[in-house]
Amino acid sequence: MSFKDSKVVIVGLGNVGATTAYSIINQGLCEEIVLIDINKEKAYGEALDMQQSVYFMNRNIKVKAGDYSDCKDADVVIITASAPMPKDSHDRLQMLAPSIKIIKSIVSSTMASGFNGIFIVVSNPVDIMSYITWKESGLPKNQVIGSGTTLDSARLSCRLADMYHLDAKSVSAYVCGEHGDSEMVTWSSATIGGKSVEDVLKDNAERTKDATKETLRHAVIEDGWQIFNRKGNTCYGIAAATTAIVKSILFNENRIYPVSVHLDGQYGMNDIFLSVPTIIDKTGAKEIVEINMKEDEQKALEESYKVLKDFCQQLD
Repeated sequence: MSFKDSKVVIVGLGNVGATTAYSIINQGLCEEIVLIDINKEKAYGEALDMQQSVYFMNRNIKVKAGDYSDCKDADVVIITASAPMPKDSHDRLQMLAPSIKIIKSIVSSTMASGFNGIFIVVSNPVDIMSYITWKESGLPKNQVIGSGTTLDSARLSCRLADMYHLDAKSVSAYVCGEHGDSEMVTWSSATIGGKSVEDVLKDNAERTKDATKETLRHAVIEDGWQIFNRKGNTCYGIAAATTAIVKSILFNENRIYPVSVHLDGQYGMNDIFLSVPTIIDKTGAKEIVEINMKEDEQKALEESYKVLKDFCQQLD
């Protein structure tokens, strides 16, 4: 991969896919973006609209509508396509059955082009979809990354920062496990300005008021639904999170994000995709970071693992 000819393909141009494309363009992360959607007219319209917006930006990026043959020399293929969320459902796993065929079709078509880059999976349920993408593609495990709990971790950092009137970037906290109801927080490693979050909560009891570790975890889970129920989708946060992952790959940043990756013995878990802190560079998921968790945290991660493992075993 070289920056001068870097290429990103986005499959699925709903709100998430289109917003992700625009976010990448706005940050000038690559030389070319190709948009693929089952609705070819929409893909063409989005590409034309975005290409014209480049006039006002710092770099000249080529944007076009394309097809799976364009994946052959792509550095990154982002999958955002999925089945619609069942009405009145708050369970991402209910999306599993109708989404499997969509993901398999996308992956097989992409691989038929000769693609050997990095998949970033955003489609929900993202951990299961990442597992299917890895199985179907036959690619090395480091070349398949799910967006996972990257956004969840940002939401937690924002909530903690709001409590103490801070910039959210002063907070370092990871949400791990399933991107869903069983996700957990590694509180023992979470810090605000270098101080343990657990100590901050304790030392600022009056300012913290009714907030506890569990109410904060639950609020992070509900944040997505709060947005979804009000506007029908979530797009800006996940687009920004996905763009950050793309940037770490294309710019070889070696940034650490809690993304959904294949575990092979880490944390005592095997043959599963779930979110843990991972170093991301030009090769994809370069290295999984193993945090020393407290006993209750390890147990919570294992519970999340069991939820996902049950579904993966049914798929197998």
